[in-house]
Amino acid sequence: MSMAVSQSRSDPLPVIIVMGVSGCGKSSVGAELAARHGLPFLDADDYHPKANVDKMSKGIALQDEDRWPWFEILASTINEKADQAGSAVCGCSALKRSYRTYLSDHIDRPVLYIFLYGSKKLLFERMSARKDHYMPPSLLESQLSTLEEPGDDENAVAVSIDKSVSEIVNEIEESLAKSR
Repeated sequence: MSMAVSQSRSDPLPVIIVMGVSGCGKSSVGAELAARHGLPFLDADDYHPKANVDKMSKGIALQDEDRWPWFEILASTINEKADQAGSAVCGCSALKRSYRTYLSDHIDRPVLYIFLYGSKKLLFERMSARKDHYMPPSLLESQLSTLEEPGDDENAVAVSIDKSVSEIVNEIEESLAKSR
């Protein structure tokens, strides 16, 4: 995976989408990254229609037809927030290339994907430890089978989740600094 966005120090950050399967830390990493840059953080889960949340709460995996309206709302909201703040950070699974392509095509700025990855065991442990989250650990297998890791031709950086949130964000910051 490469980072193709070329920027000078005065250029604003691209919209950053922290992506990966459930339990990888998208919300924690995205929120800290956004805070460091004084940018709004959007958790894509907050924009799911109720029908999607109901399905996932029952352990039913979403299908593509469930996701497109969600992505439309999400891209529009990211554009609004980025217009106000100069950029934004979003935690979103973005598991398939087609989802990332849709988001990139509908967000009015360059988009950088931060792909958080880890072992199935670590992801399952994290999902099992969460309280009051609608995504049950039983859907991890479905998420992993849906995942299409970003290709070398996508504007993405892969970061392992086997460290603290702060260390992960520091690694992301190093990648951003190299690109600016």
